[in-house]
Amino acid sequence: MIKAVLLDLAGVVYDGEKAVPGATAAVDRLREAGLPVRFVSNTTRATKAAVLQRLARLGIVVGGDELFTPAEAACGWLRQHGRSPHLLVHPDLVSEFQDIPPAVGKAIVVGDAGDAFDYRALNAAFRELVDGAEFLALAPNRTFKDADGKLSLDAGAFVAALEFASQKKAIVLGKPAGDFFRSALATIPCAAIDAVMVGDDAETDVAGALRATIGDALLVRTGKYRQGDEARFEPAPTATLNDISAAVEWILAKRSSCMSP
Repeated sequence: MIKAVLLDLAGVVYDGEKAVPGATAAVDRLREAGLPVRFVSNTTRATKAAVLQRLARLGIVVGGDELFTPAEAACGWLRQHGRSPHLLVHPDLVSEFQDIPPAVGKAIVVGDAGDAFDYRALNAAFRELVDGAEFLALAPNRTFKDADGKLSLDAGAFVAALEFASQKKAIVLGKPAGDFFRSALATIPCAAIDAVMVGDDAETDVAGALRATIGDALLVRTGKYRQGDEARFEPAPTATLNDISAAVEWILAKRSSCMSP
């Protein structure tokens, strides 16, 4: 029985500053059907407040407790473990970490820093890792769909470079980390097996969700999707559909069939 839906944002609900066609109505249909929705984004170039404002401009009102971001998870980790952040993130994200109390121990926090990924910044992070700092990756995504419609390098390549050089494995806080999916479902609450994930990234959204024992994971052919993505990673998607509207149709049809006597 499907009891909750997890939705990726970039490439699924919106594309740049525009909603994916039909996305607003699709989210409304889930809510009208009584299905709790949680938004799980690996976006690391904008604060949580900025993401909520973007959704509101698109006509999708989302509560702060319905949106989960890697930066928020990182702040929780830093507080729990008593570490000060050494940030290698986009300038627009820095404010998310301003309330972290100072501590003796450090943790490198790597997100999609964009143009801030230069040698000096990477080498400074590397030296902190060699000196004993913890290593947090907000997300390991390979690519994202940029403003010009083409794919660009995401943070994953830079995380891999620092792992290689420092010989230290990063703690991933966003998708595909199982705890990230589970933390969103815990607010409903809903068992992982009773949830569906919808994303445009076959690796982090879909395979990651299925490895986290999410019941179903749907890949949509919008956003960063490229032909053949459904066959590139394991586990494979439960289904591959054209867009979020088709995904919602699939979800409601399966839910209805499970509820039939």
